[in-house]
Amino acid sequence: MLILRTIPELRTFVHDWRSQGLRIGLVPTMGFLHEGHLSLIEHIKPHCDRILVSIFVNPTQFSPDEDLDRYPRDFDRDEKLVEERGADAIFYPDSKEVYPDGFRTFVIVEGIGSVLCGRSRPTHFRGVTTIVAKLLNLTDCDAAVFGQKDYQQALIIQRMVEDLNLDVEVLFAPTVREADGLAMSSRNSYLAGPERERAPVLYRALSQGQKAFESGETSAAKIKQEMRKALRNSGVTVDYIEVVDAAQLQPVEKVNRRTVLAGAIWLGNTRLIDNIIIEP
Repeated sequence: MLILRTIPELRTFVHDWRSQGLRIGLVPTMGFLHEGHLSLIEHIKPHCDRILVSIFVNPTQFSPDEDLDRYPRDFDRDEKLVEERGADAIFYPDSKEVYPDGFRTFVIVEGIGSVLCGRSRPTHFRGVTTIVAKLLNLTDCDAAVFGQKDYQQALIIQRMVEDLNLDVEVLFAPTVREADGLAMSSRNSYLAGPERERAPVLYRALSQGQKAFESGETSAAKIKQEMRKALRNSGVTVDYIEVVDAAQLQPVEKVNRRTVLAGAIWLGNTRLIDNIIIEP
C-alpha cells in the first residue's frame, strides 16, 4: 500500500500511472472509514485501473463553531481497510501541504450551494468544492465517486465539473445503511445510548414520505406533512425537511419529476443528514 503524504510524491505516482496509459479513480474521504466509504471503492473499480483514496479532514469546510478538532480520526485502521478493499494508494497530506500559508483561492458553485445544508452551513460547500477541485487537479483522475447520502454535495461537485469543463466522470454510489436504516456516517460515532436509538427517525420520516408518494400522493406539501408528523415528539431538533427537485434542489409543488426527499436533524450536538430519491 502506497502512502503518499506530499504533493510531489502524489504527482510522481500519478505521472507514472499516466505514462502506462492507466485510468485513475479517486475516492475522496475525510477518513474514519466505514462500510459506506468502502462501498465507494467497490463502486469505482470497474471504471479504472488504479484507485487512489484521499484521507484529509478538510478544515475549510468547517465553520469555527463546528467539530473540526473532535472529528474522528484513525489512520492506522483506515489504511488497513483501504488495503483490504484493493485500493492502490492513499493520499494523506497534512493541512499545510494542502493549504500553504497565504492560500486565498476558493471555488464557489452558486445557487444549489445556498439551499438545504447551505442555509445553516453557509461556508461549508465552498470548502468542499475547493478541496475536491484541488484533488481532481492533483490526481489527474478519470473518475471520482461520491455517496448519495451527501446528495447535495455530489450534485454541487457534478455542477462544478461541468461548469469548469473538467474531464472527470462523477459517479454517484448508493447510500449504505445500518440494519435499522441509519445512513452510515463517520459522525455516527458521536452517538451513544438514547441518541443512537433515536437516530434512525430521520430515515423513517423520509420513508414515510416515500410511502405516501408510492400510495399515490403527489402533493409535496402533503408528503412533507407526513414526514414532519413522523418527526414529532422524537426528541430531535429539525434543521430542515424538504421536497425538492433532483436537479436544482428547489421546492416543488407536485412530484412529477425526479425528486429528493431531504432532511437534516440535530441529536444533541450531532447533526445528521439523509435523503431518498423518488421518481414518478
